Amino acid sequence: MWILASVALVLALLAFVLAVVALRRTSAAGARPQADALPEDVHGLRQEVAALKVEAGDALRHLSVVRYDAFGDVGGHLSWSLALLDDAGHGVVLTSIHGRSEARTYAKNITGWTCEQQLSPEEDEAISHARG
Repeated sequence: MWILASVALVLALLAFVLAVVALRRTSAAGARPQADALPEDVHGLRQEVAALKVEAGDALRHLSVVRYDAFGDVGGHLSWSLALLDDAGHGVVLTSIHGRSEARTYAKNITGWTCEQQLSPEEDEAISHARG
């Protein structure tokens, strides 16, 4: 029962993150010019590419998952930490700790590759791997 509840919570959090990303892309897509309105000269195209690079910096495109055994009596690497970050290191780290009789899920905000709350070694590892 607890496992199903924690899986549902994790899926809800992941759906929320994906909805935020989709909303950001939808609002940004409305501001983009149509394909036939793109500049035809090299200088204009370079400006358009530069603008797209700036816009892509806000995308949650740095991600990493670290799976592990949180407790010695539970195997199978059922616990995990997931880092979802943009180019500036802003985003979230989600962690699900699975025990024999229960599972707990945590979400921590990340700003500039750091967190105000104390991170577990696995959360630090997920952020480091996402940073590359």
